[in-house]
Amino acid sequence: MNMINEQFRHRHAAHCESGVAAALMSHHGAAISEAMAFGLSSALSFAYLPFVKLTGFPLIAYRMPPRFILRGMAKPFRTRFRFETFRDPAAGMRRLDELLAQGKVVGLQTSVFWLPYFPEDMRFHFNAHNLLVYGKQGDEYLISDPVAEEPQRCAAADLQRARFAKGVLAPKGLLYYPETVGNTEVTPDAVRKAIRKTARIMLGPIPLVGVRGMRMLAGKVARLKPDEYGLNYVGHIVRMQEEIGTGGAGFRFLYASFLQEAADIAGLPELRALAERMNEIGDGWRAFGLKAVRMIKGREAFDPALLAGMLRGQAENEAEFFRALKRAVA
Repeated sequence: MNMINEQFRHRHAAHCESGVAAALMSHHGAAISEAMAFGLSSALSFAYLPFVKLTGFPLIAYRMPPRFILRGMAKPFRTRFRFETFRDPAAGMRRLDELLAQGKVVGLQTSVFWLPYFPEDMRFHFNAHNLLVYGKQGDEYLISDPVAEEPQRCAAADLQRARFAKGVLAPKGLLYYPETVGNTEVTPDAVRKAIRKTARIMLGPIPLVGVRGMRMLAGKVARLKPDEYGLNYVGHIVRMQEEIGTGGAGFRFLYASFLQEAADIAGLPELRALAERMNEIGDGWRAFGLKAVRMIKGREAFDPALLAGMLRGQAENEAEFFRALKRAVA
């Protein structure tokens, strides 16, 4: 079986779902950057969820949940996505082949661990990795993985295993594609609405979300003991921030890029200065990660109070930033 969408163009991106959203919308005529897809969907966030466990530690996220970016394309582009999951892996693979035969580019949710084109030292059990399939040759699928610089190939058995992995955020064979795209332009109104929504999320009253969630996490870190559990807990924070795809600093840099584009579209030049402030906040998250890693590796004494203070500083910086951002688009 040979099925290839010759019109599709692979695009390298910083993060998987924002990269998939930008590539899909661009393929359907709405030529947007990854940063614009991320910002328009109001995906920037923070959440500290102690009741959701990953390897025994709480879920800490720096963006909204999976599918939020994809669903965020609906209003600004009058787009309707179709999402399908499957109980039977064979049925899920047959459906993928049917859609490819129709010439569609299909998004998939997968587990990184079972994708053979990832180097072994980069594979881990993360079940919310998004990629695009744009064709099939023989037993191999043609993959546009946003975090890869070039298109990849994946054997059917491996892709099936990645699509139907078990565990937290199990993909259940999820595939998706746009059914309709009614608008291909980014409007000033869409930009302003997206910014106001992000500010509401970050400054909202829910204790576990936004800047309040950062402060709760800081309180937890301050109570850690200098023992193995404490070190592993801090290691988990860094892993969630820099490795699992939640992109603590990376998403802040991405949002800064969105604000630079939004300044021109919405006619709000003050967003450029705010973009620089967001870059500085991203630098602060990187500094926190570096300090934590030095402590974990024994290069500095483990100091939970110091790390908690850095987290509180990040929370205050983001609170001030989003209040200023809210005023800019009022």
